[in-house]
Amino acid sequence: MLICKSQKSGERLCSTEDCIPGTGTYLRHGYIFASLAGYVLRKNQGEELLVISVVRETETQLLPDVGAIVTCKVTSINPRFAKVHILYVGSTPLKDRFRGTIRREDVRATEKDKLETYKSFRPGDIVLAKVISLGDVQSNYLLTTAENELGVVVAHSEAGAQMVPISWCEMQCPCTHAKEFRKVARVQPEYLQA
Repeated sequence: MLICKSQKSGERLCSTEDCIPGTGTYLRHGYIFASLAGYVLRKNQGEELLVISVVRETETQLLPDVGAIVTCKVTSINPRFAKVHILYVGSTPLKDRFRGTIRREDVRATEKDKLETYKSFRPGDIVLAKVISLGDVQSNYLLTTAENELGVVVAHSEAGAQMVPISWCEMQCPCTHAKEFRKVARVQPEYLQA
């Protein structure tokens, strides 16, 4: 199965000589057109021609892949690693919940032996990370935050206020002015939304 770029409803996809129409398509004058906006799927179902279908974006299942930047929420921490739930791959929300692990040695690029996990993350933090190894049914995806652009992007203080980054390793509560340690992400302007 091959997933191609998204199409608009009514857009011509291919000739009936090249493909067989599937779901989300219609025929007109020897061509196959998209009957809805979404992603084009091309499947070879044991026939000579590919079956071409269009599915809505919400119907496609995006999976975290090695090298992908993911947004995740920290669920628990211990001295060796932080457990997370992966919420987004890039800017696409996931329908299914995937679990990930950020090991202590994958938090930073330097001074790995001095690192303390609880000084980098806390449960509830929203983190940008990169997938370094795929998971399976029994295990989690392995993630890293060992780049300047990766790390905690949203954290809440004990007072419940959203904290503000003040350095690469600290965030501060705007209400109480209490400082807490975090592995802070240097968010690039293209990831910021107004």
